[in-house]
Amino acid sequence: MTLTLMAVLAADRRDQLAWLGGRALDTGALAEEAELFCRVCEELADRGLFEPEALRGLRAVRRTLGGLAAADRAAPWSDALTTDPAWDEIRTLARGILVSELGDWRRPLPRPARPAGPPAGDR
Repeated sequence: MTLTLMAVLAADRRDQLAWLGGRALDTGALAEEAELFCRVCEELADRGLFEPEALRGLRAVRRTLGGLAAADRAAPWSDALTTDPAWDEIRTLARGILVSELGDWRRPLPRPARPAGPPAGDR
């Protein structure tokens, strides 16, 4: 799951925006989830699940996300991608993690989550 999230963070900005497809994704929620995955991976590194280079990248991603200002976390991710240079740094770090773990950073993006709607029986 962490590598899937890193694929989203590593994608080119235009691909990230296309992946969002106009959906409003909360930057703060994304940052918190990514920070959580990075912390879990740091704990799992003791079991040899990540290469040392990837572990350094995960720590750097977590630090960068932790340094986002409250105002930056409140913006939709689509806005933050185009205005906050921290996302360029995060993109570079995520690419390094994927290269370290998988040999290439280019990964297919996961299917975006569908927006919440009425239950299927109510449509």
